[in-house]
Formats: sequence, structure tokens, C-alpha cells
Amino acid sequence: MNQLEQLKRYTTVVADTGDFQSIKAFAPQDATTNPTLILKAVRKDEYRPLLERAARDHAHAGADAVVDHLLVAFGLEILKLVPGRVSTEVDARLSFDTRASIDKGRALIALYQAAGVARERVLIKIAATWEGIAAARALEREGIRCNMTLVFGLEQAVVCAEAGAQLISPFVGRIHDWHVKADGLAATGTGTDDPGVRSVRRIYDYYRAHGHATEVMGASFRNVGQIAALAGCDLLTIGPDLLALLAASAAPLPRQLAPRGEQSRERAPPRLNLDQARFRLALNGDAMASEKLGEGIRAFCVDAALLDSMAVERLLA
Repeated sequence: MNQLEQLKRYTTVVADTGDFQSIKAFAPQDATTNPTLILKAVRKDEYRPLLERAARDHAHAGADAVVDHLLVAFGLEILKLVPGRVSTEVDARLSFDTRASIDKGRALIALYQAAGVARERVLIKIAATWEGIAAARALEREGIRCNMTLVFGLEQAVVCAEAGAQLISPFVGRIHDWHVKADGLAATGTGTDDPGVRSVRRIYDYYRAHGHATEVMGASFRNVGQIAALAGCDLLTIGPDLLALLAASAAPLPRQLAPRGEQSRERAPPRLNLDQARFRLALNGDAMASEKLGEGIRAFCVDAALLDSMAVERLLA
């Protein structure tokens, strides 16, 4: 078996792309999208008709509604290619507005349901701010499953799990990037010593020790070594370039993380008790997590605004 086939024995493989051809090529279980991936895709000639159709069919509703329909249009096409779930992201500009995030999550699910898709096949992606986690708690109570994105530390992961979030996405590569810049870590560093890998393993072990059902999906990988070091994680979302490298190699890829149901032999990490004040203080005290969370939200806001501009351009055409 190639490494991708080996990985699929232990871990649910998720395609981190909006490109349909890549999804067809690697046959993942699920797929994730974000504003950056959708923006990248919709700039290509083969995907531009999705934007044109959204603008034509919903011109009366304005740019915001056109973008929502565009995101769902990509999701609907992806769901034709994967047997599992697609993640669709709430506008990052709502990351600090609980009520608006709840409303947007409901609106996106309503569009999927109007197209005949069961809500169980959709994950609503929300940034793991305090306000975003509060929105996820409310949505989960309504049966709307959430994928908490831009997770950079244990404190975020713990509060997400206690809110009942379906899934979290710890960003391995972005943690790695921060340490390359701040600590002089070798950019080619891989394996269990990689700080991004260590962060995901710490979260995974905490969830195992304390019985949290929230799924852990490692994300934002920079190299195959990071992926191999997390074989056995609940899910890993991987971009097309790295999926291709995995598929091209027959090197052994053994399981690294023990199954959820297996009792850990290591001392259980202590349970964290985090109210809003403790959460914010802990996040502020972690320079990497606070900086990368803010940076990630800012970048997604820029791309969301660019999608709005493209929608307006189509509406005025």
C-alpha cells in the first residue's frame, strides 16, 4: 500500500481544498473549505460559473447572500464526490459576534437543507474565539454540527470540547511557522519533535484522558513528516500537494497515536477549568496562539472581503 492508503487505515483522511479534481483523485472521506480556498478556486475558469450562477440567481438579495450561495454551491458539488461531510466557514468578520455567527450558521444550514442535504453532512466552521465557541455551543444544541477552526492551543481545545463542538482543527503548520520565525526552528523540521505535532498530540491525549467526544482533525501541514507523526489522529485534513506525495510513496507509515478507546499508560493531564476570564488570560499568555489566531482571522477577513468584491462585480456586470 502507498502511504495514503496506509494512513486511511488509522485516520479519516480529509481533503483540504475547493478543487473538485483533487478530491476525485484522492478519494477522501470528507473535505474542508475556507474563504482562501474558495477564492483560489473561483478565480479559475472552470469554477467561475458557480459565482456567475449565484450572482444571477440571487441578484435581488445582495452580495452577502451571493457569497453564501457560492459557498454552499461549492459544498454541494463536493458532497457529490465525498461520502462524508463538507465544512463550510462562517464569515471570519463575525469571529467576535456570537449572535451573528449563530445566525450565519443557521442560514448556511438552511441553504443546504433547501438543496436536499441533511445537516449531518455539513460542518459549520467557526473561529475558536470565546464568542465563536459560544456560537458553536448554541448551534450544537440545535443539531447543527460545528468545526472549530484556528485552534492553536490546549485551552481553545478544552473550551471547544466542553461546548460540545463536533470537531476541532488544530493548525499544525501555522504553529510550526511561528516557531521557525520566533525560535529559529529548522523550517524542514518534522516528526514528533515538531511543535505543531506536539500541540495536536497534547490535545488528543487530553481528550482521551477526560472522555471528550469532540473529534480532533490536524490541519495546515507543511510536510509529510508532520502527517506521519499524527497517524491515528481522528482526522487529518491535507492539501492536494501532500496527498500526492503520500500517494506516491510506499514507505512504511505506522500508527503513532493510540485509539481513542485505549487507556493511556501515561499520567493523565490535569483537567482545566476555564471560564471566560481564565480562557482569555491563558490565550493572551500564549504568544504563539494569540498571534496566530489574530493573524488567521485577519487573513480570512481579507479573503472574505475579496469574495464580496467579486460578487459585487458580478452583480454589476
